[in-house]
Amino acid sequence: MSRLDSFIRRVSAQRDCLNLAKDLIADVPGPVLELGLGNGRTYDHLCELFPDRDIYVFDRRIAAHPDCIPPNDRMILGDIRETLAVAANRIGAPAALAHCDIGTGEKDSNARLIATIAPMFEALMATGGIVISDQEYSVDSWVAQPLPHGVRPGRYFINQVG
Repeated sequence: MSRLDSFIRRVSAQRDCLNLAKDLIADVPGPVLELGLGNGRTYDHLCELFPDRDIYVFDRRIAAHPDCIPPNDRMILGDIRETLAVAANRIGAPAALAHCDIGTGEKDSNARLIATIAPMFEALMATGGIVISDQEYSVDSWVAQPLPHGVRPGRYFINQVG
């Protein structure tokens, strides 16, 4: 498969999972977290899906399209290992949804990062909240959820926080 085809499948899976999340968190109060702003495409989609929720974005730096940059009070810049640890007061409420797209393409590096941030990340989530990620998180209290039709297992992950 070409890199273009792989990219299209990944972002299609991402979109389908986020669209499903809209229904999954309909009765769960709280903001939305976006870990990894990147070009801002996913943030823009989250704004369309959740116009009445605050969306907090974490990234090391801003490199997004100008139309896809969150307001300063909802953009949390810095190393994710440091910013997640102190984010609860800034966010103000447990999150109903988190989308994590922080994979580096290096399995060992990803595994170390996930092991480090998982406890901090879990502490920010509401019971019943949904975590959608491009990486697999192994958190005892999270329950894997079915993927949307057409999304290949392992391409994306959906978990409900218990």
